[in-house]
Amino acid sequence: MKKTEKIKLSISKFLKIIPDRLKRIESASDGRPKPRSSYKPNALAEALHPRVQHLTVTETRDLSSDVRLFTLRPDASRGTDRLAPFSAGQYITVFVRVGDRVLSRPYSITSAPYEASEKYEIAVKRKNNGGVSDRIHETWRPGTSVDVSEPMGVFTYEPLRDAADVVAVAGGVGVTPFRSIVRSVLHGDCAARLTLIYGARDRESLLFFDEFSASAESGAIRFIPVTENGDGAVRGVIGADIISEYAPDTAYSLFICGPQAMYRALEKQLPALGLRRKYVRAEVFGQITDPWNEPDATVPDRDVYTLTVRRNGAEEQILCRADESLLSAMERAGIDAPSRCRSGECGFCHSRLVTGECFIPERCDRRREADAVYGYVHPCCAFPRSDLTLEINPV
Repeated sequence: MKKTEKIKLSISKFLKIIPDRLKRIESASDGRPKPRSSYKPNALAEALHPRVQHLTVTETRDLSSDVRLFTLRPDASRGTDRLAPFSAGQYITVFVRVGDRVLSRPYSITSAPYEASEKYEIAVKRKNNGGVSDRIHETWRPGTSVDVSEPMGVFTYEPLRDAADVVAVAGGVGVTPFRSIVRSVLHGDCAARLTLIYGARDRESLLFFDEFSASAESGAIRFIPVTENGDGAVRGVIGADIISEYAPDTAYSLFICGPQAMYRALEKQLPALGLRRKYVRAEVFGQITDPWNEPDATVPDRDVYTLTVRRNGAEEQILCRADESLLSAMERAGIDAPSRCRSGECGFCHSRLVTGECFIPERCDRRREADAVYGYVHPCCAFPRSDLTLEINPV
């Protein structure tokens, strides 16, 4: 089927179902139905995928001058008795109130899955831009109440898909999901043979350095620290040359997590590694803040466009800059729009583009083919190229 084709459905096939349904309704009991939670499949689904988790900050620890580790535990007084389980490499979305707005940001879970019965740990880098990370650093203290989503993401090791050897490439705070994976390897929950290549500006910027070094000394993993000045590490910037030098001779999977500049640099060098495409995985959460640097970027004809937002039958008009995502514009205007990963992967912000055009960078366009055909977009990675109307789901 061509991408531009639309499937035509026959309504007559659906109408034939109606008589049978009416008979079933007539024969049903007049008694009050059981609550949904009484059915074991629903109870299990709620435990694995809660709509929201109410947590409390119990500990904080500075990992560097701008990165802080937060320990979050369930808050039974607000209805969360236990934490949802997760796989090493997944993230949670944190909801933070900034003024009149409730904003969301994804953070990797740095603790191990076997610790999920009691806690999550996340590391937050302060960006000093007045946003969510600043708010977290300024207000989160032991005793602070926090709301988060269920664990999400596919940046996980899967032996049926991935090679037995894994080369993990991390840049800066992008090492956080790999701490969870390293701990899973140590605990015996992950069977991968792991080589961690971790780059930062200097020795002080390498998070969890002592922990990774101890894991390497035990023989559980290989740890290759890389710094620009070579202080206590390999000197240089992570590229295909360093990856090739420390990668195993056998087939291996490549896991990448770091700043967007690192992704762009490595994308150009990946062909030199000769890896099968299925063996290359990148954790891409985090919104695109510089759409002009995308190789397929389109030039707008204006700096600002009008965005009409439809929600629950009501409409609201706001302004959206050409260089900001539709999601960012809605949040800036105080509209609670659905979001989780902020990079086009999870599909949680899936919305209908009623009118207008937008630019979606190819590297983060992870819509289903049907969504593209029927006019749906992910506002977190869509940038206006005309005045447009967007219909979003209520939060």
